[in-house]
Amino acid sequence: MDRSPTTTDVAHSRLTPSQTSGNNRLRMKKVIFQMSVSLDGYVEGPKHEIDWHLVDNEFNAYAVDMLEASDVLIMGRRTYELMAAAWPADTENDPVVKEKMNSTPKLVFSRTLKKVEWQNSRLATGTIADEVARLKQVPGDGVLPVGGSELAAAFLDRGLMDELHIILTPVLLGGGNTVFDGIKKRHRLRLLSTKQFKSGNIVLIYEPTLR
Repeated sequence: MDRSPTTTDVAHSRLTPSQTSGNNRLRMKKVIFQMSVSLDGYVEGPKHEIDWHLVDNEFNAYAVDMLEASDVLIMGRRTYELMAAAWPADTENDPVVKEKMNSTPKLVFSRTLKKVEWQNSRLATGTIADEVARLKQVPGDGVLPVGGSELAAAFLDRGLMDELHIILTPVLLGGGNTVFDGIKKRHRLRLLSTKQFKSGNIVLIYEPTLR
């Protein structure tokens, strides 16, 4: 099976209501990051290969659930270019995933791109904090997946990441790029839940404990 980059490398969340100052409970948007990670801590091999991801019907159903919950897909330049090159003409992956990947709105952070042409994409015009504030002001309880470990590290260091979803994949790569090379400080995390797939994938969902 072909493995185009997807937002299952970005995020998925079952939303939970947040307690407000009164007796009312409101559902809040969450900024989340999800990435498949090998047992030795790599997100891609030495040549950027991701052919080791375990993708099956269960994985695709998980991806569809995530995409249906997503209001906007947030990504950096490299992730945008990979996805924009793969998904519009894709013929190998689940057609429902393809449709969702193409139709869901995207927000792209880049210092070099002058325009973005993938369907429903726009370039960020403000800072990370400004753009997140704008997105969270929009009514609704959708998730805001962040794509790309470098951009996710920037969100995390700025205290703007609500959850981390690590898809632990039963493979050892022996080299490559690690998930959070770009973080600048220590972050303590609290385990919220786990989900095991028949393939051997295990999703570990964490939240930062100090913001």
